[in-house]
Amino acid sequence: MSGAAANTQFGHTGAAKPDHLPVMCAEVVAALAPRAGEVFVDGTFGAGGYTDAILNTADCKVFGIDRDASVAPHAERVAAKHAGRFVWLRGCFGDMEGLLAERGVQAVDGVALDLGVSSMQLDRPERGFSFQADGPLDMRMGSEGESAADAVNNRSEGELADIIYFYGEERRARAVARAIVAARAETPITRTAQLAAIVARVVRGVPGQMHPATRTFQALRIHVNDELGELRRGLAAAEKLLKPEGRLAVVSFHSLEDRVVKRFLDRRSGKHGGTSRHLPDAQLAPPAPSFAPIHKGALAASAAEAARNPRARSAKLRAARRLAAPAWPLEGDELAAMDNGGAAA
Repeated sequence: MSGAAANTQFGHTGAAKPDHLPVMCAEVVAALAPRAGEVFVDGTFGAGGYTDAILNTADCKVFGIDRDASVAPHAERVAAKHAGRFVWLRGCFGDMEGLLAERGVQAVDGVALDLGVSSMQLDRPERGFSFQADGPLDMRMGSEGESAADAVNNRSEGELADIIYFYGEERRARAVARAIVAARAETPITRTAQLAAIVARVVRGVPGQMHPATRTFQALRIHVNDELGELRRGLAAAEKLLKPEGRLAVVSFHSLEDRVVKRFLDRRSGKHGGTSRHLPDAQLAPPAPSFAPIHKGALAASAAEAARNPRARSAKLRAARRLAAPAWPLEGDELAAMDNGGAAA
């Protein structure tokens, strides 16, 4: 669950911080339209906001997936409240097909995904996601694999520039990468405040606007957690798991995530016709549409929610209904995501 927008200001508005509010929860539940006896996947369980709302709406069952072990108390709370109707699965939502198969589940009626980093993770300095309070430079949503400190201290200048440019859309990516390499030659970069200060020396900031280190921190977080690969794997898995008339609801918080979701649903709904270069030569036309959009385009959070919860300001919800056609063959970027599966945990 992304919440970077709430943690990127130089100034402080004085408003009370929302306590892990699920973004666009009413709209997500409306898109999923839970009914008695149905089975849902909350692929980004977090504090359990969507799961709780789904279970409150109908006498259904939810499998909540999260790679972060720290959500266990929330999972226990939801399980106690909704006895027998909730199961927490520790893992990545990109692996939902295998995780559910281990529980004997081959098909579901709905999948919800709330992308990015959660407010719980941002609010804990020891997790290293935010520069608002100093902490170890970690950023891993799980506990395995390369940390942000590993990346900034061991990746080459060119690799760092590419990560920061492509995942952070930072125009000064090469200057930031040079500054990181120069600084680490003097002393290892191990703290969030340390990295934020290095970036702020080369990226000009304007008081009251986004902190100059925001894009670099976003880029490292996406890289460390393979977030875009995870998203592509998750969308492909949802397409396979959803029954005909099943519903998919995805909330994204920045353009990179939304672009992946939009492209996936546009193609699967037949919006972009023509033969795909990734399909077999013998296949002269794209497969039959596997999804139909529930809304026209993306929904944004209401003005009231955005005022109440700053994290909702950049949120976009895209939702679609599964059609009876088989899942599409994977395309090039989706195949690459599958090949990279598990590289970042």
